[in-house]
Amino acid sequence: MNITDINPALKEKLSMLDNWFRQRKGSIVAFSGGIDSTIVLYLARKFQGRDHAIGVISNSESLKNKDLHLAQTVCAEFDIQLKIIKTDELNDTRYSQNPINRCFYCKDHLFHDLQELKHEYPGFEVLSGTNYDDLGDYRPGIEAAHKNLVLSPLVDCKITKAEVREMAKHFGLPNWNKPASPCLSSRIPYNQAVTIEKLKQIEAAEEILNSYGFEDVRVRHFGTFGKIEVQKDDLEKLYLIKEKVIAEIKAVGFTHIDIDEEGLVSGKMNRAIKD
Repeated sequence: MNITDINPALKEKLSMLDNWFRQRKGSIVAFSGGIDSTIVLYLARKFQGRDHAIGVISNSESLKNKDLHLAQTVCAEFDIQLKIIKTDELNDTRYSQNPINRCFYCKDHLFHDLQELKHEYPGFEVLSGTNYDDLGDYRPGIEAAHKNLVLSPLVDCKITKAEVREMAKHFGLPNWNKPASPCLSSRIPYNQAVTIEKLKQIEAAEEILNSYGFEDVRVRHFGTFGKIEVQKDDLEKLYLIKEKVIAEIKAVGFTHIDIDEEGLVSGKMNRAIKD
């Protein structure tokens, strides 16, 4: 598809991004499989060329396996170079103790490792998928990006989340309408330890919900019990099969499961910070 095929406002934004990328030699993109980093990596490949666009994903315990597989699929489909690394944030007590700025330590590990890759790709810049809307939310990872000299083309060109999805749809990216998929650690209340066991239980529980057709879900982990969040419009469907779903989720290691009647609210754990 050509840039000329889209509305004038988005065409102008893409022209800005074209100029942004062409001013730089190459990109090492912090890739998660989410839509924001996908569009950054795709555009780096489009505007800088295959040899100058490197996607890097960390196969850490807090990344869902299906998000890793999606990232691999996207890179294979669009002929994008992908490196898979393993960051070690879970062994950093500043992260695993789960303070309110946990994301800072996670991103600090990742961005540090990506900066090290610049020895292999001299002159390349490390990029994140932070979009313009993210600046209005509590995101300690942005501070880590600043510390590690990570650039954000979507922020520099004032690209919103809605515009990211519109661009991704235009270019035929398979995850253009994929629900946000924050790291699994975000399901654990602040100041409760992040462990491999908890992360595996969360992932397994959310896969069970996915298997019943609930696509956008969270299972919050409160030590011995869990709380299910699905979209408000899906609550009626969930209650029809409540007993069966709860029994399956309890089997992965929860002693008790509740359904959150408020429905899914992204970033719900951040309410504790405001309180």
